[in-house]
Amino acid sequence: QVQPVESGGGFVQTGASLRLSCASSGTPFSVYTVAWFRQAPGKKREFVAAVNARGTGTYYGDSVKGRFTISRDNVNIAVALQMDSLKPEDTAVYYCAAASGFGSQLDEDYPYWGQGTRVTVSS
Repeated sequence: QVQPVESGGGFVQTGASLRLSCASSGTPFSVYTVAWFRQAPGKKREFVAAVNARGTGTYYGDSVKGRFTISRDNVNIAVALQMDSLKPEDTAVYYCAAASGFGSQLDEDYPYWGQGTRVTVSS
């Protein structure tokens, strides 16, 4: 079974960069769509980015377009989220999720979830 595991969160200043990584501790998710979602305190979970199984299609939430980049390494079977020009409003717990076949921007379409990694951006 696919089991996403996130790493790379931390505490940074406004304008800094962070790189999150997600791998599967179970079945490799080289044939899965992998997405990142985030949830800030008191807010609903928000779609951040997704990449299809082949790595040929990437999708971004409006709030991160132009600043975040999702990529996958199907050799090492990991998905990275490069976050640049971070803002305080990017502060959240970031979750990696996986879905077989075509994914979406809806969290309900992803059956496999990691435990999350916290990102804090100070002003």
